[in-house]
Amino acid sequence: MRHINKGAIRRWLVAAMAASAAGVAASPAQANFGSCIANLKNAAVNAGISRAVVTQALDINAPDEKVLRLSKVQPEFKTPIWDYLGFLVDEQRVADGQAQMRRYDNVLRAAERQYGVDRHVIAAVWGVETDFGREAGDNFLPHALATLVCEGGRRRDFWRGELFAALKLVDRGDLQLNKLYGSWAGAFGQTQFIPTTYQRLAVDFDGDGRRDLVSSVPDALGSTANYLKRGGWRAGEPWMIEVKVPRGYKGPTGRQNKEPIAQWSQRGITRADGRPLTGGGNAGLLLPAGPNGPGFLVFRNFDAIYSYNRAESYALAISHLADRMAGYPTLRTPWPTDDPGLTRAQRLHLQKLLLAKGYNIGEADGKIGPVTRDAIKDVERQIGMPQTGRAGTKVYRALGGR
Repeated sequence: MRHINKGAIRRWLVAAMAASAAGVAASPAQANFGSCIANLKNAAVNAGISRAVVTQALDINAPDEKVLRLSKVQPEFKTPIWDYLGFLVDEQRVADGQAQMRRYDNVLRAAERQYGVDRHVIAAVWGVETDFGREAGDNFLPHALATLVCEGGRRRDFWRGELFAALKLVDRGDLQLNKLYGSWAGAFGQTQFIPTTYQRLAVDFDGDGRRDLVSSVPDALGSTANYLKRGGWRAGEPWMIEVKVPRGYKGPTGRQNKEPIAQWSQRGITRADGRPLTGGGNAGLLLPAGPNGPGFLVFRNFDAIYSYNRAESYALAISHLADRMAGYPTLRTPWPTDDPGLTRAQRLHLQKLLLAKGYNIGEADGKIGPVTRDAIKDVERQIGMPQTGRAGTKVYRALGGR
């Protein structure tokens, strides 16, 4: 039988009882997170950030579980382009955008003069990113970014750089710490800059000595114009033209395959209303739903918009919203589907119809999340459709929508 060290046992029992009584027994995961936060604090101070800001910002005991969950979410399906544009460029957003453009007319025109970026495009970025400041995000950035540093895996260095950049914005006086709320991934403000981009490209457009893209609409709009100019915007040039391609078109496509307008015209491509293509410049052809749907010739300025959020669907939404706010009509060529996407108002109504049918989806807010998708799948099953969870016109009408 092994010799038992009674003194060691007694010391272990005393320590365990004390920890249990004090409620301080920590799991290995908690200890690792706490150690990571302590190291982050030291590194932030060593990077030149004041200890007072660091201490207040990183008073964190546990990771943000919501951020971890969102960082690992995989979309259930790729959103069809007609759903994406239907949600982002509806009549409500166009009308709201035109109203905001009237309200901030002097600011937008000043940004257009200084940076050369069309004011409708500046306003469209604002509208798509945060619905003109209404939906800027509710995650506290220091907590979110520290969580991603300590628990987020492969991009730790990136998240750490964004965290320190955010704290430096507070330290230099641009923002108060309680203004650092945004997306789980660190984008924040009226037009959703990540902190390092904020550091590089934000401007004080209202002249108060601070660059506040959270509370100052002029700063946000001016900074967005500066971003697009740095992204390659050329004053006075177009960004996108809706076009129609010949039936059975099999020619080149792609944003980067730019050719002179005359070359596209020779291939039988016309404006969407049938008028011939005119003008100069080089453009690429996008057919996001294939040759039977709307087509778009996109120019260098479209690439500047693309640089803001590297997705062609995003740049199409910005470009189309800018056109609509400038008074141009909606797309002339219909999307090749018998089940079009829904506007925001229709999505909200769809949720109200689901609630009326007894589906427990929570409060109707117009946002189609996992619970609403599950309810839609049940409706699709009942009407004999594939169970996708997509908020489309067929499901909407089956529930009584018009």
